[in-house]
Amino acid sequence: MVSVKDKTAGAIGEPVFDADTWVQAIAAEFSADQRAIVRRAVDLACRAHGEQKRASGEPYVQHVFSVAEILADLHLDCEAIVAAILHDVVEDTKVTLAEVSEQFGMSVARLVDGVTKMKVVEEFPGATDARGKRDWADAESLRKMLLAMVEDVRVVLIKLADRLHNMRTLSHLDADSQTRIARETLEIFAPLANRLGIGQLKWELEDLSLRYLDADTYKRIAKLLDERRVDRENYIADLVAVLQRELERAGIKAEVSGRPKHIYSIWRKMKNKGVDFDEIYDVRAVRVFTDSIAACYGALGVVHTLWKHIPKEFDDYIATPKENQYQSLHTAVIGPNGKTLEVQIRTREMHEHAELGVAAHWAYKEGAGHDAGFEKKIAWLRQLLEWKEEEDSAGAFVDRFKAEVFEDRVYVLTPAGKVVDLPAGATPLDFAYHIHTDVGHRCRGAKINGSIVPLAYELKSGDLVEILTTRNGTPSRDWLNPHLGYLRTARARAKVRSWYKQQDHEKNVSAGRSALERELHRLGVSEIGLDGLTRRFQFQKPDDFLAALGRGEVTSAQIAGAVQELAAPARTDLAPVVQPRRRSAGVASGDVRVEGVGNLLTNIARCCKPVPNDEIIGYITRGRGVTVHRRDCANVLRVQQGSRERLIEVSWGGHTASTYTVDVQILAYDRQGLLRDVTVVFSNENVNVIGLNTVTDRQDHVAHMRVTLEITDVRQLSRVLDKIGQLSNVVEARRLS
Repeated sequence: MVSVKDKTAGAIGEPVFDADTWVQAIAAEFSADQRAIVRRAVDLACRAHGEQKRASGEPYVQHVFSVAEILADLHLDCEAIVAAILHDVVEDTKVTLAEVSEQFGMSVARLVDGVTKMKVVEEFPGATDARGKRDWADAESLRKMLLAMVEDVRVVLIKLADRLHNMRTLSHLDADSQTRIARETLEIFAPLANRLGIGQLKWELEDLSLRYLDADTYKRIAKLLDERRVDRENYIADLVAVLQRELERAGIKAEVSGRPKHIYSIWRKMKNKGVDFDEIYDVRAVRVFTDSIAACYGALGVVHTLWKHIPKEFDDYIATPKENQYQSLHTAVIGPNGKTLEVQIRTREMHEHAELGVAAHWAYKEGAGHDAGFEKKIAWLRQLLEWKEEEDSAGAFVDRFKAEVFEDRVYVLTPAGKVVDLPAGATPLDFAYHIHTDVGHRCRGAKINGSIVPLAYELKSGDLVEILTTRNGTPSRDWLNPHLGYLRTARARAKVRSWYKQQDHEKNVSAGRSALERELHRLGVSEIGLDGLTRRFQFQKPDDFLAALGRGEVTSAQIAGAVQELAAPARTDLAPVVQPRRRSAGVASGDVRVEGVGNLLTNIARCCKPVPNDEIIGYITRGRGVTVHRRDCANVLRVQQGSRERLIEVSWGGHTASTYTVDVQILAYDRQGLLRDVTVVFSNENVNVIGLNTVTDRQDHVAHMRVTLEITDVRQLSRVLDKIGQLSNVVEARRLS
């Protein structure tokens, strides 16, 4: 790699080094076209940053070129290298994001914009103790926030490289700035690199942080390492030769090398174990690289045959990887002359991932197309073990993983300043159950940033959430209705269902019966029987079904779906008397198929307005073809004996994209804005209103609304009625028969 520091500065406004040579070195693996793009980025960075200087007095462009070099060592792609070169031009110069996008494409512009947005970490105060140290849990939440703020994990890698170069040049700042930046690096950026599995950056960030946070300790350990460096290097060289020879004799193809020990790692072990430098086993260490997992375990056998294993100093991270997916075998042995030695054994691919982490994706993709969702998924997979610790059973963990692992997240704050992460779309009620089950049960309201909001409000990152509770509150069954949007997380819904399971069985049966009658009445359905629903939901007895409905295990939304699926038995007293003279395939006419008759005009009856999956029957009307009624329509039931020959069998066709008219009645205590709120529900649900009539009784102030809607099916109707029923002052919302 050609270093920026090896070059001589030119005139102001000109490149500060030999750009062609540098580009050739940093982009050696790129195509000629890609190298040309990198060269153009270099020219733009030099022109834009111009005379800007760093605290060290060096030209500012040396920083962005150094960041690009770090990323090149991680084998990142052309877009990432270009974005690294340009990562400060939008914020620090007159170059706009639009200009970057025009010259280098939208992908590069998004990366540059993402790096700029990540500066939020330097502005977030967090929760600190008396010494000004940020609380660990809060720092962990911040790391998650950073991951969620970007759509592309390369943004995080550029920011990490940017921070690493800043740490390498930190000596030019004042002492207070050094301490603040070093602590921020140790608590935020180094663990973030670890989460992404990039050991190559993690170790250097930690060592440099310790250098400024505890200079005496850093210098003491560094001195101890330097004093014994020659002896240790000779000792390691002899060990490597012996182990290499024994592996070859065992028929194991492997490469053995010495491993540098990081100062921060030594300091942490000394602190955690309460031991001195001489008692750290892995000051002397070697690594063994093999071609397969089987060879790793074979090499482990050779090591333990050569030297005595130290009890309790063995870790199998191949069988049980670390949370950042690090894999390796670690063992400590007593080597020649009684000196302790650590041996790490891994495959070459494991080593690449240990050093590069998610960055290894670009090293191994072999020209494959860029997967836009890869980086995000990898970042969230790192938190898998973290979630497992929160669940009390493997089943619950798997369910939560399936529900949440690939979802976007939102990050909100408690009144105490703690960060809580939830799936995107989560509500204040989800937040309440996340805090504590009892807080969720007793929740009756919420404030967001000081203002009261509905419990179905969709939380946004950065919201300050305060939950309002009552002393003896219990959950509502409406919270389980997905149409109403109160609960987004599976965890919160499970807690509500668990509460209802603990209630009295008879009370649940009674509550379920009331809920069923209310739902069927609301939908204007009378032909769906309790026995049919019991079988549909696979319960043995109706009471079991009703109890499940009362407990919230079966929701009103599921009832609406079942109504669409279940066909009521045909009424024998409404069967057509006259059979058609010839049978033929039903011919689609509009959205209704008239059995045995082709090319016959059909129209929907205005009196009952049937919708798909309603049980229907046709009535032959002179001059108007067949009028389609619901089987339970009052007009059909009043058909006289002499007119029954005009009834004919019809069925719904397959035009699922069509809409159907239905009448809805709404009763509500009148208030200002009522009609506006009702029409907002229709607008949000994309329901067309083709007729509306509202009258308010002056004596009791009750508004009677009759609305004619165009809907697609009963499920949509149920969802609309649910949401209208939740509006303030609404007494009832139901379909008119």
